[in-house]
Amino acid sequence: MSNAATKPASHTISDVERDIGVAKETLRVWERRYGFPQPTRDFNDERTYPLEQVERLARIKRLIDHGHRPGKLMALSDAELAELGAKVIALAPAVLSDPDLARAMTLLRGHQGSALRAHLSHSLLRRGLRDFVMGLLAPLSAAVRHGWTGGTIATFEERIFAETLQHVLRPAIIAASAIDEGAARPRAPRVLLTTMPQERSSVGLLMMEALLALEGAHCMSLGPQTALADIVAAAEALKSDIVSLSFSSRVATRVIADSVTELRARVDGSVQVWAGGSGALLARRLIGENSVVALEDIGAAIARWQAHAAKS
Repeated sequence: MSNAATKPASHTISDVERDIGVAKETLRVWERRYGFPQPTRDFNDERTYPLEQVERLARIKRLIDHGHRPGKLMALSDAELAELGAKVIALAPAVLSDPDLARAMTLLRGHQGSALRAHLSHSLLRRGLRDFVMGLLAPLSAAVRHGWTGGTIATFEERIFAETLQHVLRPAIIAASAIDEGAARPRAPRVLLTTMPQERSSVGLLMMEALLALEGAHCMSLGPQTALADIVAAAEALKSDIVSLSFSSRVATRVIADSVTELRARVDGSVQVWAGGSGALLARRLIGENSVVALEDIGAAIARWQAHAAKS
């Protein structure tokens, strides 16, 4: 079956906001200011976007995430956008300089799933969980994201990468969670991990869960794309102390801010809401510095929570 038969001919403005990560208001501003996108109208007079415009918007959004201005990008042809995208793979030198990273990228691009899993599993054994996450997976996931931006990594390859990480990291997380209950240590927080429906990637969740497990936290992951009402219900039922969300840069900053704000309003006041991932870093001014917890900050964030819990 051809791609034309499997892909929708047009997308609603809500589809574009969800899938590309550009807010509806921004799409309307671009339409007025730059003359692109140029949506058609359905029988309800709602905006619809042809597939070729959605694909161009995706390329533009990727480049904006890497610091390019929309006004400049709108004036470029599709070929020029592709050429510019190929130049933003800024992590390529770092990948090539690390044999583990370079090997992983070669296997991923060669669609050698079994070999990639074996390579990452061996690297985990050699490095240990913390260095594996921070020293290998963090830059590797960034390289995959950059490759997607530049068009050298396809969406299905990203999903192969995410699925492979599930198989590699899950046993290590389980092992790290088997702490000595008799050991004297501060009370460990109960952490609920998930993403909002707009965020499909599970990679950030896995890395965060691994580092939280190393800090002794009791983690429960719901996986990606959980409805807000279900997150609230799970946090209450599981008596969670922290709800940790992951956002990639594909999610619009307004959507991130609205999601975090609404979740804060709906969970118990004692529950902290953390946001991680590249998208959360872009939205930090909207959601507050204290709510953004990067991978390298997890240990300190847990320590702050424990200090606060000890005073309560």
